[in-house]
Amino acid sequence: MKHHQSNRRRWLTRLSVTLGSIFVFRKISAESIQTPKSAEGPFYPSPSMRTADVDNDLVKVEGVVAESGGEIITLKGVVTNKEGISLPGVRVEIWQCDINGKYLHTGDKQNFPHDTAFQGFGHDITNENGEYTFRTIKPSKYPSRTQHIHVKVLSGEKDLLTTQFYIDGEPNNKNDFLFRKLSEKEAAAVSMRFTQEGDHTEAVVNIVV
Repeated sequence: MKHHQSNRRRWLTRLSVTLGSIFVFRKISAESIQTPKSAEGPFYPSPSMRTADVDNDLVKVEGVVAESGGEIITLKGVVTNKEGISLPGVRVEIWQCDINGKYLHTGDKQNFPHDTAFQGFGHDITNENGEYTFRTIKPSKYPSRTQHIHVKVLSGEKDLLTTQFYIDGEPNNKNDFLFRKLSEKEAAAVSMRFTQEGDHTEAVVNIVV
C-alpha cells in the first residue's frame, strides 16, 4: 500500500513541476465562446457520499490497491473569463459514472455495485496560469445518455459554471437530449478530442466562464 501511495505522490509531484511546460492548449482569446451551461443532473455527490480521497486522480483511491477499470485519460485545460484572462485559484470539480455506468451516488439504484477503485468525484485548483488537470477514465455510457463527464467551476462558494463534457464524434451524441440542444460552436466548446501523448491519452478542454 505504501508503494502505491508513493507512486501516486510522485505522479502528482511530477505533474505540478511540469504542468506549465507540457500543456499545449488551443488558443484562448477575447473571441472565445463562453462555455455553455448544462444541467447538474441528479447524481452530483454530496460531501457525505464522496470518498475521503477527492483529489484530481480519480483512477486511484487512497488505501485501495487496484486502479479503477476503464481507459485511463488525462483531462486538462485552462479556465479563463470572457476577456481571455486566466483564472488562478478556482476550483474545478468533475464527476462521472464508472466503467460499468454506475454513479457514486445513493440515488443510482442500478442493481450492481460501484467500482470501489474509482473515485467517481474529484477536484483540482487552477494554478497561476489558470490550468487544471485530472487523471480519470474515458466516460462510459449511462442508460438513456451519451458518454459524458459532469463539470463544475467554483470561486469560493460561488458557482461560476456547471456543464458537461462529451466525446467528439461519438455516435451516441446525436440521440442525447442535452447534446442536441447545443449549437455547433457550443458542442465544439465542450467536446473532448483525444490524442495520444507518449504513453497516455489526453484531451484538452478550455473553460470560459
